[in-house]
Amino acid sequence: MDISRNLKNAISKGKVDFGLEQAIANAKKGKAKLLIVASNCPERKKLATYKKGLVHMYEGDNVTLGTVAGKPFPISVISIIDDGDSNLISMLKKEQQ
Repeated sequence: MDISRNLKNAISKGKVDFGLEQAIANAKKGKAKLLIVASNCPERKKLATYKKGLVHMYEGDNVTLGTVAGKPFPISVISIIDDGDSNLISMLKKEQQ
């Protein structure tokens, strides 16, 4: 399973938000269907307890996650609100079962 390719597709065709504060807000509002959390995110343990949706602990750090997202800056968390046609959410659900 290629998470990076599906993540790029979700970013380009779906609806996503970047950043820790936005991820926490989306999680509290129930908007986020999936959180992708970088390995060095300062709130990694707190976000791991998010129960209303799916949380994926990304193996790379925030610089790698930013690069995968096509951004020239580090990203600690990506909130997936709609994954477009990438099937990222269903792929990660199967992985966690």
